[in-house]
Amino acid sequence: MDNTNGDIATAPAYKLHRTVVLVGMMGSGKTAIGRALAARLGVDYLDSDEEIEKAANATIAEVFDRSGEPFFRDREAEVIARLLQSDPCVLSTGGGAYLADRNRAEISAHGVAVLLDADVDLLWDRVKHKDTRPLLRTPDPRATLVELFEARAPIYAMADLRAKADPDFSIERMTDEVLSVLLTRPDVLERLT
Repeated sequence: MDNTNGDIATAPAYKLHRTVVLVGMMGSGKTAIGRALAARLGVDYLDSDEEIEKAANATIAEVFDRSGEPFFRDREAEVIARLLQSDPCVLSTGGGAYLADRNRAEISAHGVAVLLDADVDLLWDRVKHKDTRPLLRTPDPRATLVELFEARAPIYAMADLRAKADPDFSIERMTDEVLSVLLTRPDVLERLT
């Protein structure tokens, strides 16, 4: 049996030189796009929140409730620094991770930050029915989301690259958008075919 076609189909089309760190608000698509992007690039997908949950043997909400946000942010910084030491991969971070100077410095030194830039209406559509967002457990979660968005936007704007989200984009189309942005940086991503 001739495996030539199979070999061509599985040959990598890209070479990733630096870890791609997806940053942005909750609901911006970091997990879904991260998984799709990693599959497209043929690299590992890692999620800092999942790694924290494994280490703590608790959900993010439980860590927040039990130990508070400062404790959580310290664990998050430790996990991000550790994950950035691995082979180049795609790393999704929690919505607040990029706000910390120490995390931005680690990401800048060992990876590239890509902002998944979604507007507040799109974010609200994606998070309004989820109860897994500890920061939105308030009397007016939409107003809280708007406040978080406005406070965080200037910091997210410091990301190395930006991929604009559109409500009409499928996961595949948004992944294409991120790939296009990454290909503007040959030190990060190189097309092989």
